[in-house]
Formats: sequence, structure tokens, C-alpha cells
Amino acid sequence: MPRKNEPIERQCAVTRNVQSVDRMLRFVLGPDGQVVPDLKRDLPGRGVWLTASDEIVRQAEKDKKRVFARSFKCDVKLEPGLADLVNELMEKSALSALSMARKAGELVTGFSKVEAALRRDPVAGLIHASDAAEDGVRKLGGIAAGRNDIKNGLKIVRLFDSSQLNLALGRTNVIHAALLAGHASENFLKRASELEDFRSNTATHEIGNAEM
Repeated sequence: MPRKNEPIERQCAVTRNVQSVDRMLRFVLGPDGQVVPDLKRDLPGRGVWLTASDEIVRQAEKDKKRVFARSFKCDVKLEPGLADLVNELMEKSALSALSMARKAGELVTGFSKVEAALRRDPVAGLIHASDAAEDGVRKLGGIAAGRNDIKNGLKIVRLFDSSQLNLALGRTNVIHAALLAGHASENFLKRASELEDFRSNTATHEIGNAEM
């Protein structure tokens, strides 16, 4: 969220387009002059804003003198792999939010439990490991698509492999999970959507648009 009195729109230092800060990334300078991602948008100092896109961050990294040095009005240090670092930080943020959803009691795991939740509970989203078998994905997707109470579509997340899900949830063999309606689930879905947008792929989508 923007800080108090901070504009809700910013100009991208690469594209020069003005858009909502919710669709952008903020960067600041560390004490040593190193360019640092500020995903929470709360670090002190002057900020440089970029469109939240892997491609745009890579462009900024290639042209660091024009993008960062000119914007900060000083020489800067920039370690190689800035876009990869941002991806890693966003991934960790999303997985941390998923762990919080589990602690809040808003997550169920296991094929049979997910299937049961889809038939009886208010479900905000489905998570499938990226290495999940397609038969299971199709079956659960079919059950979800048949619910007539889902007016705006059900979010599907396939951004993480089973080992990442296992680690985040402190369990083994996590392949399928259902997010029950609640604040913690919505927070995770927001983080997942931001990560998906950054990567510019189709790992998060709505039932009806998915290729089942």
C-alpha cells in the first residue's frame, strides 16, 4: 500500500508510462549505494519506480546509468540478476502468505479433502503443484466449474512445485490445496497474482479460461 500522502500513481523510469503503484515496483538505494528492491514500498529515501514486469526490470538493469543513476542523481551499484532477485523475493512473499493462510485455518490439502471442500465450502481458490498430474487437475477443475455460486470465477494457482509447497506448509506430498474464503486467502491470492503478472505467464487464471 502507498505510504501516507504518497501518490497513488507513479511514472515508470523505463517506459515513462504512469500507472497505479499497485502495478509497479519501488527501488531505493542502500547505505552502500546498492539498488535495493522495496516490495513493501516502505523503505526510507528516494524511490525509483518500474512497471512490475520481469522484462522491464531486465531492461532497467541493462541501462542502469540512464534508469537508476539518472533517477537517483548519483552513481549506483547494481549486482547482476536484479530481475531474478525480485522474482525470488516475490515468490517468498507469496509462499509466506500461503503459510499464513494455513495457520488461519483457510487452507485444506490433499485431493480428497480439496474435492470435499469444493462440494460444500466457500472456496476462494485452488492451488495445484506445477508438477501435479493433469488428471487430478482436470477433475478438481471440473467440480469447481460446476458450482453455480462462483460468479466471478475461481482463481487457480500453479506457480509452485510440490517441494516448494511442502516447505511452505510444513507437510509432505502437497499436490492440491483449496483456499477457503477469508482474509488470509485473499492476501495469498493477491501475492500470487502479482508474481504471475511479474513473470508475464498464465499460471494464474480463472476457471472458464483455463485449458483443462
